[in-house]
Parts: sequence; C-alpha cells; structure tokens
Amino acid sequence: MVLRALLALLMVMVLSPIDAQAQKELDPENTIYLDLKDGRVTIEMYPAFAPKTVERIKILTRRGFYDNLAFHRVSEGFMAQTGDPSGDGTGGSDLPDLEAEFNIKPHWRGATSMARSDDLNSANSQFFIMFVDKISLNGEYTVWGRVVGGMIHVDNIKKGDPSPELDGKVLGEPDRIIRMRVMADVIAEEAPPSEESTEENTEESAEESAEESAEESAEESAEESTDEETIQ
Repeated sequence: MVLRALLALLMVMVLSPIDAQAQKELDPENTIYLDLKDGRVTIEMYPAFAPKTVERIKILTRRGFYDNLAFHRVSEGFMAQTGDPSGDGTGGSDLPDLEAEFNIKPHWRGATSMARSDDLNSANSQFFIMFVDKISLNGEYTVWGRVVGGMIHVDNIKKGDPSPELDGKVLGEPDRIIRMRVMADVIAEEAPPSEESTEENTEESAEESAEESAEESAEESAEESTDEETIQ
C-alpha cells in the first residue's frame, strides 16, 4: 500500500502542470512557448545538461524555423515528433548535425528529446515530446527539456496510424506548431516602454512640434508680406 501511494504521488508530480509560483521561477531565456491549436505549451529547457542542443533549439526558434511545421509522426501512448520542414521525418535545418548530449534526464511524460537516425550524432532540428514514461530511451537520445505547462494540449495532438508499417505516421492533414518562441523574447515585446524611452519620445515630439510651429510661422509671415506688397 505504501509503495502504491508513493507511485501515485510520483505520477502526480510528473503529470501535473506546474503552478503559478513555479512558472515565475522559470528562466525566460531558457523557456520555450510552443503554441498549438488548443493552446500554449510551456517547455523548460536544460542548458546545464544539453547546452549545445538547447542553443540549437533557441537559434532555430528565433529564426521562426519551427512555425507551421507538422507533427508528422504521432504514436498513441508513446510520443509526438516534429521539427522536419520536409514533413516526412527525413529533413532538418541548414545547420550541421549535433553531437549527442546524452544525460541523466529521463524520458518521462512531457520530456522533450532530439530525434536522430542510427548515427548517434545525427540530431539536427527534429524533436519529440513524450506522452508516457519510456525509460528504455534513456541514454539513447538527448533530452533537452520538459513540458511544465499545457501538457493537455500535447495530448490532443492528432494521432498517427498505429500499424507497424506506418509506425505513427499521420495521415491526411497533421496538426502543426502554430508558433514557437523563447519566453524572453515574448516578455521583451510585451513590456511597456521604459521611462527613459518615454522621455526620449516626449523630447522628440516636442522638438518636432517646435519645428512645425516655426515652419508654419515662417509660411504665415511670408504670406502676410506678399499680401501687403499686393495692396500697395
């Protein structure tokens, strides 16, 4: 009974989205917003465990590389894979492949990990999000983050064909990444202008107004002078 209770508690910790307080503790520079059709997914990245992979994800995200890319392979009870511009699992970015950064982070539900071919050092841009725990993948693929909010939206991604021949390939129109962004960039865009910026804008507006007034006065004086000459 005690073991069962501990396992239940562990599952709650793994499956539940983090609370608002935990959200505040996220590092904006190492947090990804993944917008899907049903809502936003928040991913905490692991720069201490997979620094080169995290940097690659941020570079491609800031390029807009992932926007509108399909979840081309989605296996019920396993994972959802994306990040391929060709849409069939064979493509990648124009950047060189990454060296593997296998680490101690497990392939639990919500883990984000790099897809690759049989070559251990072939990860490039494709990644997958785990629907369930799969410890057999540990030490075989580079885990670079975990979903900490919005996992329910990941669960709702359109599933692929479960047959062994198709292995999760999504038939018809797949679900796509609407937009993927680094949290720090979103915060910077949404932040109100600073007082210094506001003062600069005010000064510029005042200077422009003064210049416009001077030009209008000069034009009026010229017109009055012309009128007087005509009357005489």
